[in-house]
Amino acid sequence: MKLENKVVLVSGASSGIRNEIAKLLAKEGASVVVVAKRKENLENLVNQIESDGGKALAVEGDFDPEKKMQNAFKAALNKFGKLDIVINSAGIADIIAPVADMGEGVWEVDLKVDLTGAI
Repeated sequence: MKLENKVVLVSGASSGIRNEIAKLLAKEGASVVVVAKRKENLENLVNQIESDGGKALAVEGDFDPEKKMQNAFKAALNKFGKLDIVINSAGIADIIAPVADMGEGVWEVDLKVDLTGAI
């Protein structure tokens, strides 16, 4: 197992490719902390990982990216004692439109979550 004894945090892991990334990391031996706003999906993901013999922890996200990540870091340290890798893949796509048609408010929210959230 390539990632044995590693702890990996995956943000936005409630669906899609991020969900599959979390599963693959767990199969490679990592303890996985999954973060997203969809609690139900996270619980299902943790159950899948654990039923396959892996270790996982779900942290329900907040709409404030900074608070969400701080909570996730604390949860990882509390449960696993460390955090080795962070995969920031959270993002939103609530409004799909040309940038010129989005409006300043939507643009700012997208940047806050998709770009600044990683920091």
